[in-house]
Amino acid sequence: MRMLPRSCLLMVALGLSSVVALGDERSHRKAAENLLLVLEVDKSLPKMVNQVVENQLQSNPQLAPQREVLQRFLTTYLNWEKVKEEMITACTHEFTEPELQQLIAFYKTPLGKKANEKVSQLVFIAGQIGLRQAQAHEAELRQMLNTGR
Repeated sequence: MRMLPRSCLLMVALGLSSVVALGDERSHRKAAENLLLVLEVDKSLPKMVNQVVENQLQSNPQLAPQREVLQRFLTTYLNWEKVKEEMITACTHEFTEPELQQLIAFYKTPLGKKANEKVSQLVFIAGQIGLRQAQAHEAELRQMLNTGR
């Protein structure tokens, strides 16, 4: 007779654990979305598209007549609604919910806002430096590829 109440309790506990986990997942995802919004990822995507288009046109001037097509294509697939869920998932895999809350608190401060702005600029500058370095040594890369060394 005692087995019946224990098994019922076990069933209820197992059933509730999935509800609690779902609630935790929802709040974790919400925290990730809030961080992305505090970081203004939604607003920075159009700027990123413009930078990509400009970089492509600088690297391949022959694409200039296709500027609008390239811009439209990137805007269609690199916008907040298209990338939001994957970005949220990436954040939840990298940070716990408490860590996300701490990041949100930091990025709401004046220093956090400045860090967000400056880090984005530094990442862009680092990308440009890397591209210039790669282009400056392109012949060396071709030779290495041809010789297998």
